[in-house]
Amino acid sequence: MARRQAAAAAGKADKPGRGLADQLAKLGIGCDQDLVLHLPLRYEDHTQLVPLAALGAGMTAQAEGTVLHTDVQFRPRRQLVCLLEDGADAQAGRAQLVLRFFHFYPSQQKALQPGARVRVFGEVREGHFGREIVHPQFRVVTPGTPLAEALTPVYPTTAGLGQETLRKVIARALASDPALTAESLPEDVVRRRHLWKFGDAVRFLHAPPPRLNRLTQHALDQRTHPAWQRLKFDELVAQQLSLKAHRRARAARHAPVLTGNGELTGALLARIPFQLTRAQQRVWREISHDLKRAMPMQRLLQGDVGSGKTIVAALAALQAIESGRQVALMAPTEILAEQHYRKLAQWLDGSGVRVAWLAGGMGAKARRASMAAIASGEAAFAVGTHALFEEDVELPRLGLAIVDEQHRFGVAQRLRLRGKALGEAHQLMMSATPIPRTLAMTFYADLDVSVLDELPPGRTPVATRLVNNKRRPEIVERVRRGCAEGRQAYWVCPLIEESEKLELQTAVALHQELTQALPELSVGLLHGRMKADDKAAAMAAFAGGGTQVLVATTVIEVGVDVPNASLMVIEHAERFGLAQLHQLRGRVGRGAAESVCYLLFEEPLGDTAKARLKVIFGSNDGFEIARADLQIRGPGEFLGARQSGVPMLRFADLERDAALIEQARDAADDLLLREPAAAAAHVARWLGGKAEFFRA
Repeated sequence: MARRQAAAAAGKADKPGRGLADQLAKLGIGCDQDLVLHLPLRYEDHTQLVPLAALGAGMTAQAEGTVLHTDVQFRPRRQLVCLLEDGADAQAGRAQLVLRFFHFYPSQQKALQPGARVRVFGEVREGHFGREIVHPQFRVVTPGTPLAEALTPVYPTTAGLGQETLRKVIARALASDPALTAESLPEDVVRRRHLWKFGDAVRFLHAPPPRLNRLTQHALDQRTHPAWQRLKFDELVAQQLSLKAHRRARAARHAPVLTGNGELTGALLARIPFQLTRAQQRVWREISHDLKRAMPMQRLLQGDVGSGKTIVAALAALQAIESGRQVALMAPTEILAEQHYRKLAQWLDGSGVRVAWLAGGMGAKARRASMAAIASGEAAFAVGTHALFEEDVELPRLGLAIVDEQHRFGVAQRLRLRGKALGEAHQLMMSATPIPRTLAMTFYADLDVSVLDELPPGRTPVATRLVNNKRRPEIVERVRRGCAEGRQAYWVCPLIEESEKLELQTAVALHQELTQALPELSVGLLHGRMKADDKAAAMAAFAGGGTQVLVATTVIEVGVDVPNASLMVIEHAERFGLAQLHQLRGRVGRGAAESVCYLLFEEPLGDTAKARLKVIFGSNDGFEIARADLQIRGPGEFLGARQSGVPMLRFADLERDAALIEQARDAADDLLLREPAAAAAHVARWLGGKAEFFRA
């Protein structure tokens, strides 16, 4: 009953029935419990009136007056202008307020007729003709119309769904069933942590009392009030319960035991021209141990740019192949996937292991041949893009699925790849974006995490320089000198072709510019809209030294490895995220030569852009950069989760609420051990059907 359709709570609201349900669904609301947990963004004080004479610029207040006159004006543009006054003032005379509407409806003009008594709310500013409110909230009232008894909540909404409608359906949901606000956590869990009762916290947040003292109002605005703390705690407990329950369920499932015989892994270690670092050896032991167990491995391998994740993944793949199973390695871009394919094919040449390549840009004949080799088992190792999890691809003996840059894939995509196995496959996820501790505790708590915290010998630190675009000719000259000394350079820009909205240098135009400015050099071009063969040829020419300068978009962001490239120029660096800047910078510094990354920026810079550039200039530490990136962007953008379907935290803040995360972990462990029924009810309240997403 508690989870009936949210539209039922609307009754005869402004847009009843299916239309309202569709609008609520856009907000992630599908039942009454979701309405109860749809909490306000902020509050408006409609509990008191401020006399017109007392209004000052910058105030957000409610006032009341009588319409003196209303006109449609046409200069500087069409607008509705209404003048209110509230009677005589002993010192200031008759106080007045202008209401201005740049976009208005005939119904508004009709309502604001001379003589009408109007109650308005909005931010006051100083206009050309005195104090005014632009686009105020207003309603026609009669003298003595009662004021609101509590602060008025302002909810997150979507186009076409007004605040009044939301307030009505939420109020009705709150009153409809006591179970919606009943406790889902045991009393001792709440009492031991001095938490508010759930029902009290929810009702307070939906309707705070008027005239709060300054400290309480500040705590409410900053979401540090005890009512907010209770809701954040409950949300974090639900997330932890879901992840921990999945971890327990995984322990009960069975995957193939991949013991291997050491023949292929030993041959690879003997063949590669370098020694594994201590970190690589440790991580390889952890993964090898997991593969030998019947419980399906679900391990995240994270390491900074250039830490050597690929060789570890190759060793894991060979252990699976030694055990008679197939392996699939999926990467988010064709360039990265193809680089993996070429590297692995080179390492395994002569070993008897066939590596198949599968990507969307392949010709029909080549695609059919690869699919046949994979389906028959002739190809034990399949490498490709998202094409690997398409329905017509068969991996009958899949024992290990490897997903590179895993946060770039949606949850459903990762599940579909793992689902290619007839039984349960082991899964190794890799990320070159280090995961901050608070993020690991909340979004990766069900995974085993291995960290490559050591760079291979020979990697040189990359110097970073911030350069105003006005000094562009100096950078062109620096590239000329570097290439004359036998080095190579990347020059990266964020767009492919002209944009009317963003006046940025495009790859095509930049390629023409540099070809003219550097006639003695070979300048290549690489971007995502090129045909697969053309991209491969452009990358091969640069890797082979035939191209000295490569103009590229962010398709080179991950995985590209050209040791001779020691110069990186990033056009309009202020437009890139921190993770992108760090990844791009990691394309250089892979050889013995001193490497430099030039970040070209255009003024004026916004606060966020300044913050990003300050961080990337001051640090080469991937973990520190990741922590700062999380602060600036938030977890949704950091993980790519808003595009992938991961249910994000709505209320808890990973930085500010770190202490709550620790408490939630402890409470979740306690609940699963002592009261599994209460744990299940709590997860159902907070996550409903979304809990399944945590099982990817």
